[in-house]
Amino acid sequence: MTAQALPPVVDAETWQRRLDELRAQEKAATRQLDAIAAQRRRMPMVELPDYTLEGEQGPVSLADVFGDKTQLVVYHHMWFPGETWQCPGCTGFTSQFTRLDFLDAYDARFVIVTQGPIDEALAYKRRVGNEMTWYSTANSPFGADVGAPPGGGFGVNVFLLDGDTVYRTWHTNGRGTEQLGYTFALIDLLPYGRQEEWQDSPEGWPQSPTYSRWATSRRIADLYGPGARAEGSPPAGG
Repeated sequence: MTAQALPPVVDAETWQRRLDELRAQEKAATRQLDAIAAQRRRMPMVELPDYTLEGEQGPVSLADVFGDKTQLVVYHHMWFPGETWQCPGCTGFTSQFTRLDFLDAYDARFVIVTQGPIDEALAYKRRVGNEMTWYSTANSPFGADVGAPPGGGFGVNVFLLDGDTVYRTWHTNGRGTEQLGYTFALIDLLPYGRQEEWQDSPEGWPQSPTYSRWATSRRIADLYGPGARAEGSPPAGG
């Protein structure tokens, strides 16, 4: 960053006028998101078969993953067999979700499902300090059937339980998951934004290769894993 890479300085009246102009666009975007949410509530659903997943206590049906709720949000965590450190994007995204009790009032639950074997998945969960409930679909076609096959990417699915029958109501992947977390929302408020090369930024703004500023999985483990909770850990790369 150079000394010239700064927003222009204006008087308070000009700044307020520019903010008001931006606020009009922000409100329009909010109303558009409201309209999208309304359309989402009108989506049809598709009935699913009775899948069996693996949980910490052993095999569990997909219907039982709901617990005592009727709505379920599933984050499908990418998995690379035999790797110590799994996808940093998935690891960082899911590390945000440490307080999910508010979903109780909405009759909903949020869990992680991965293609990794359950023992390896739970070991990784502990290593990086993740607090969500994890399940494995390594021995089930469930992940492949809902857009998260072995070797595939990450994604989010939403399900509804009616009696003993599970229905799939919504799915997204890629950047569709961004609105579900707070990290990008906060970073996008900053004057320099995400500082990634693909972003539309003024001349001279700091920009780096995409993902280069993201925390590695090992760094997340240092920050939130059992070692960090016990006595703190020094920064680490890798």
